[in-house]
Amino acid sequence: MPFIDTHAHLYLEHFDTDCHNVIQRAMQQGISKILLPNIDRKSVTLMNQLAELYPDTCYPMMGLHPTSVKEDYMNELEFVVHEIQSGNYIAIGETGIDLYWDKTYLKQQCIVFEQEIKLAVELDKPLVIHARQSFDVIFEILEKYKATNLKGVFHAFSGNISQALYAIQLGFMLGIGGMLTYKNSGLDKVVEQTGLEHIVLETDAPFLPPVPHRGERNEPAFITHVAEKISAIKAVDIAEVAGITTENARKLFNL
Repeated sequence: MPFIDTHAHLYLEHFDTDCHNVIQRAMQQGISKILLPNIDRKSVTLMNQLAELYPDTCYPMMGLHPTSVKEDYMNELEFVVHEIQSGNYIAIGETGIDLYWDKTYLKQQCIVFEQEIKLAVELDKPLVIHARQSFDVIFEILEKYKATNLKGVFHAFSGNISQALYAIQLGFMLGIGGMLTYKNSGLDKVVEQTGLEHIVLETDAPFLPPVPHRGERNEPAFITHVAEKISAIKAVDIAEVAGITTENARKLFNL
């Protein structure tokens, strides 16, 4: 069964000693492609090196993560714009707004997010959105681009069914990962009421490992646990989950 992990940070130090083995384990589980979202300028070199080592497996994105938006946000944004225009990236991301850790730079986060939306529209690339305690702010910004070609995915979707349906209405997929397997996440209800044609799979490795791997480092091979959970919730064969979500990812990211 083919799978695509649409969101994994394999270039982080968590994988310094065994990244090759991690990728091999993923391939053995049927994960044919692993998409790499960027964080900020410090992560670009390592991310691109990994993509060069595994050109048929690892695909880089370019963006500025909202938690990396600080006083120097304009310099970081200029760097991102230059990279997007000069490099070979499949998406704009990871971008968005995070109000969980720190609200100090909310205004700056909104400026950066909107600039990256404009890049996604201009270049006709999907937008990969990080939304943590920020759905209302993000929806307000996205509303201005409803009439454009904007598309993408709400990474690590954690909202309710109303928010899910609104994200879909705006042209976005839901990125579903390990949180679905957590007892009190509420995502089972969202997945139950959402068609598979609106879902892509992800791990967010090394973060958010699914049950039965909670407490461990997450990795792309664990995406099968997410697929199994979706299969159980929707009472469909796991091969159908794999096939539809993989095709969704291929179309969205033009793979």
